Amino acid sequence: MLKIKSATVLIVLLSLFGCNGKQGDGRIISVTIEPQRYFAERIGGDRFTVHTVVPAGQSPETYDPTPQQMIRVSKSLAYLRIGYIGFEQAWMQSIQENNPEMKVFDLSEGIELILETDEEDEPDGHHHGHHPGGIDPHIWNSVHGAKTIALNTLNAFLALDEEHTDDYLRNYARLMEEINETGAGLSECISPLSNRTFIIYHPALTYFAREFNLTQLCIEMEGKEPSPAQLKKLVETAREHQTKVVFIQQEFDRKNAELIAKETGCRLVAINPLSYDWSKEMIHIAKSLAGGE
Repeated sequence: MLKIKSATVLIVLLSLFGCNGKQGDGRIISVTIEPQRYFAERIGGDRFTVHTVVPAGQSPETYDPTPQQMIRVSKSLAYLRIGYIGFEQAWMQSIQENNPEMKVFDLSEGIELILETDEEDEPDGHHHGHHPGGIDPHIWNSVHGAKTIALNTLNAFLALDEEHTDDYLRNYARLMEEINETGAGLSECISPLSNRTFIIYHPALTYFAREFNLTQLCIEMEGKEPSPAQLKKLVETAREHQTKVVFIQQEFDRKNAELIAKETGCRLVAINPLSYDWSKEMIHIAKSLAGGE
């Protein structure tokens, strides 16, 4: 009941600020998660202020925004959505209805999305969790996904500010060089690997695994903590694959990851797939996989 009341208050605030919130606040672009801010700031430079709605350390699958955050969204010229993350599934309709003049751009356009029905067909029968709409939303955690996000972000800025087209094109070219260099570094780490399986609590690296021919085993089951029987099966699968690494994420409880690591002899490695510094984090993940060889 409290959650329903909280949502109602936010919707009322959106209505109050949707029409008048943009006056005198500069040029604000809202995004859902920190990796989007990384791409947007590299292309937009200092011509826009980029506002991230879901704070660092919070899960964008389940996060409920504060009234202050939604008021800031209402002052934005545009919202760059990542596509299918839980926060957007829950809130985007209200945001758009209460801010009809705010432009919304979907950064997932053009990406071959991974449906969870596809994931559940893995040979080991181990699915990778469930998201709203049945689509894995973690598109930014891959080189191809990053390139598509960058292109869609560029097109958003060009639509919003045609006057500075040349600046955005130059910034985009530099960003693409950075993404390509990161991709080369990832390939250098991952290509020689003989062991290509890893364990993670929440399935944030599905696109990364597809891109580099890796197998992702997920602790989370249908968005919930696993049962003892499911944990036992995961341990058996990890041993069968001779898995070396269990990734832990700050947004999720780590007790089951620690248990699996103890049972399998895997290394526990902390990662942050929601890090602002996309390039640095991707290289960290790849080096962590290579460190188990």
